[in-house]
Amino acid sequence: MAERAAHHESATDTLTPPPADGDRHADTGATGGGTGISGQSVRLGDRVFKGLAAGSGGILLVVMAAIAIFLVWKSIPAFTDNEGNLFTTQSWNPQGTPPIFGVAALLFGTLVSAVIAMVIGVPIAIGIALFISIYARRRAATALGAIVDLLAAVPSLVFGMWGLYFLIPNTQGFQKWLNDYFGWIPLFNNATATTAAQYGKSLLIAGIVLAIMIIPIVSAVCREVFLQTPRETIDAAWALGATRWEMIRTAVLPFGRAGMISASMLGLGRALGETIAVALVLNSGFRINWHLTEPGGDTFASTIALKFGEAGGNPVAVAALVLAGLFLFVITLIVNSIARMIIARRKEFTA
Repeated sequence: MAERAAHHESATDTLTPPPADGDRHADTGATGGGTGISGQSVRLGDRVFKGLAAGSGGILLVVMAAIAIFLVWKSIPAFTDNEGNLFTTQSWNPQGTPPIFGVAALLFGTLVSAVIAMVIGVPIAIGIALFISIYARRRAATALGAIVDLLAAVPSLVFGMWGLYFLIPNTQGFQKWLNDYFGWIPLFNNATATTAAQYGKSLLIAGIVLAIMIIPIVSAVCREVFLQTPRETIDAAWALGATRWEMIRTAVLPFGRAGMISASMLGLGRALGETIAVALVLNSGFRINWHLTEPGGDTFASTIALKFGEAGGNPVAVAALVLAGLFLFVITLIVNSIARMIIARRKEFTA
């Protein structure tokens, strides 16, 4: 038996000639071997792409660090020459003698207007995204999606003028209704107005304008996330007898949770940094006012836009405006960090 096996192996070796040199080189290159020309090209391309990607990330970090260093450096006179308390003073007079100013009112107005925008705009944007991606027919969804996306291209000045000349006059009755029926809530109480015509610029109007401005951004991101829901998950919900809303609640929304949070943070960044639109629908008062329908209110961005021309060559006034930009920069970093922590808290958010 051993001799028969040896004879069979020798016969097989005889019938199967060794590959030629050209074939051997061709096989090596086709399989991406370490000595093939194609393998060397692939490895070189990977190294180049890795280097470009790492360099792009490094450039982004360098730019952010440079912005932070510039803001801190240019705002030093605002820390050293300010005679008021930076966090509690509710006035803005960096050109005075001595200069007295604080960011308390600016911080309050920025956060309140952004919260109003998020409360109003995010649910509407998610509803629009669900309708376009799930409920609407393909032709209607394409047209509606294009219209919503076009809103993102409208300049902020147009939104501000629309809020000033259309939204304020047409919401005076609504603001008075809030005061009449919900005035027992401090947020909607207005002790300065007795008629509807006396209602005008306020943080509530600024929040509504910002809500309309963030709807296209939040809706576009959520729509793309909802369309990426695995078909198997949706079919499983249908197979269990779920209604359309139950399918959305059990399959689409859990899958798109991380995307909705990311979209909301993008919208929040737009709301925090909006300048011209907010400046047109707010009355500068530099005071903390919890009555949202009363005139007055300021944000970091609107103050920088309105006061930069008045700063002139006063180094303290310019430093105070740069300090406002520094606070806005820090708030944005904190908000995005909190969003990343929320997304990473549960593993399925990042699935």
